Amino acid sequence: MTTLNLNTLSERIKAHKMALVHIVKPPVCTERAQHYTEMYQQHMDKPIPVRRALALAHHLAQRTIWIKHDELIVGNQASEVRAAPIFPEYTVSWIEKEIDDLADRPGAGFAVSEENKRVLHEICPWWRGQTVQDRCYGMFTDEQKSLLETGIIKAEGNMTSGDAHLAVNFPLVLEKGLDGLRAKVAERRSRINLTVLDDLHGDQFLKAIDIVLEAVSLHIERFAALAREMAATESRVSRRDELLAIAENCDAIAHEPPKTFWQALQLCYFIQLILQIESNGHSVSFARMDQYLYPYYRRDVELNQSLDREHVIELLHSCWLKLLEVNKIRSGSHSKASAGSPLYQNVTIGGQKLVNGEPMDAVNPLSYAILESCGRLRSTQPNLSVRYHAGMSNDFLDACVQVIRCGFGMPAFNNDEIVIPEFIKLGVEKEDAYDYAAIGCIETAVGGKWGYRCTGMSFINFARVMLAALEGGRDATSGKVFLPQEKALSAGNFGNFDEVMTAWDTQIRYYTRKSIEIEYVVDTMLEENVHDILCSALVDDCIERAKSIKQGGAKYDWVSGLQVGIANLGNSLAAVKKLVFEQGVIGQQQLAAALADDFDGLTHEQLRQRLINGAPKYGNDDDSVDMLLTRAYQTYIDELKQYHNPRYGRGPIGGNYYAGTSSISANVPFGAATMGDSGRTQAHTRWRKAPVRPPVPTTSVQRR
Repeated sequence: MTTLNLNTLSERIKAHKMALVHIVKPPVCTERAQHYTEMYQQHMDKPIPVRRALALAHHLAQRTIWIKHDELIVGNQASEVRAAPIFPEYTVSWIEKEIDDLADRPGAGFAVSEENKRVLHEICPWWRGQTVQDRCYGMFTDEQKSLLETGIIKAEGNMTSGDAHLAVNFPLVLEKGLDGLRAKVAERRSRINLTVLDDLHGDQFLKAIDIVLEAVSLHIERFAALAREMAATESRVSRRDELLAIAENCDAIAHEPPKTFWQALQLCYFIQLILQIESNGHSVSFARMDQYLYPYYRRDVELNQSLDREHVIELLHSCWLKLLEVNKIRSGSHSKASAGSPLYQNVTIGGQKLVNGEPMDAVNPLSYAILESCGRLRSTQPNLSVRYHAGMSNDFLDACVQVIRCGFGMPAFNNDEIVIPEFIKLGVEKEDAYDYAAIGCIETAVGGKWGYRCTGMSFINFARVMLAALEGGRDATSGKVFLPQEKALSAGNFGNFDEVMTAWDTQIRYYTRKSIEIEYVVDTMLEENVHDILCSALVDDCIERAKSIKQGGAKYDWVSGLQVGIANLGNSLAAVKKLVFEQGVIGQQQLAAALADDFDGLTHEQLRQRLINGAPKYGNDDDSVDMLLTRAYQTYIDELKQYHNPRYGRGPIGGNYYAGTSSISANVPFGAATMGDSGRTQAHTRWRKAPVRPPVPTTSVQRR
């Protein structure tokens, strides 16, 4: 069995890591906001794709760049280490409201200098009414606005950020290089017919890609020049040689395909970085890094022996720490649903590959090196995922377990035996299904061929939908009734538990439809206003179709939303079924009164304890509650099947919705906003101060 070295870090990596983890309140960077504002103002006459391309090119040419920490992989997102850029084209509303108090946010604070405050207060007024969020609210119906105001459905992150939640075609970048990609764009433009409307728009998109690819090359050349400049004054011979090597690497990959492992990794990082400068969408992932970088590893380490394995791991460590430097600032409310400012940059290793149409284990020596590097560093970035399959060697599985024992929650596992057949059933081609990767935290998609947000659309609070189903359609938190119904616990008129399930079915179908209506507005505004040029250029088949991802350029396009309180839903249904309808130990009106009072008072507390201890809980090997939740969740899935996303029929395979169950840390703010009228504050107080108790059903949520 292979024994991994999980206890060794070079001194430079130790120092770099410590420098990053000790930044408690990272700074805010205003350079991007300034540069984009300047270019938007100067080029209002240009088509939006070209305007955005010129803005990115200007920013890449003018922004502050640096090389620090004796790093081997270079490139910075912002003017200071771990600084978060501002993206005003998405929103300025929360920025204007919160900028002066950002340092005081618990767990998600940012340091903002007085000069940066001045700059932002100067920039923001120009963007009012022009941002994605503003345009969304200009299109929402009153009903949609009211739903968003209550928080039963939440889509703030979709309106105030880019999309992302994807991996681009890194193998294509490595194969062709940036000049090769520009040649591909030029060839496609040669076939444009400017007397055809779609081609007229498509040509502007392709023109924008060419502008951006040239800008990326020039940006990489800036780092080559900086490294040479630093080498000229570097007193340490070893570091001077490293800086000269960095300069040579950057010069090489600025235009041509990489020739070495170091160059290939550096080019991948530059692409990963600039994608997160172009847009602040998170979950930008690397897909199957051990597959597309292995030819370089094999040539340098195994054949030419020009690079030793320990140096490879140090290069990987340098790359991982550069990922940790990338940062994102969210609004106060959105940050609660994504606690810790995570970026979810996923790297996938393992799995299978098709050889002559037959699946074979894809684990290779680089798979082990990536696994070991993450085990040694124990960083929050990247998210490391392993594709498991039945034919995977026990040796590699044991190596994965060694890393899991380190206690930092990685690697995660995706099961090929489930994912691949489901993708094929969905309509994904076999070759692509075998090439899937983990995206973001737990999603799966085909790298370089799948559009945005395989998960990550709007959130639905299942707990509040359940409470509305129990009380005539009335939202317990806001008191609003969006879909009235006759049955209510307070009226005591549910004849049996089947009627409770019918009420749930009715309410969840309504809220599911409304969430998709809201997403349609947001998707449309993102498509019209914030084309991601570089990202689209690196996803099949955007160049060939001359369409951005949002316009239907990707080969595949399925999306899904997020649901919060799924387990609470199962617990609630189980408690109501057993204690109210089967045993009759709790009356309908008695439960309604306790819910209305948020279980405040001794009598309600006794009832709450009965709910806790007298009914089965989801996830505890009790099929009765697990199957009950499955039945309730199926209604949500069935409703989703009725809808298409805005790319349907415009090119991609799919163009539909499917279900996704991740909720990140949204259980905390959603839980705090569940139950009570004046009890919203009251419930929040008890959420924070109550002693730890066993899992609580939704019908007794908030007093944990």
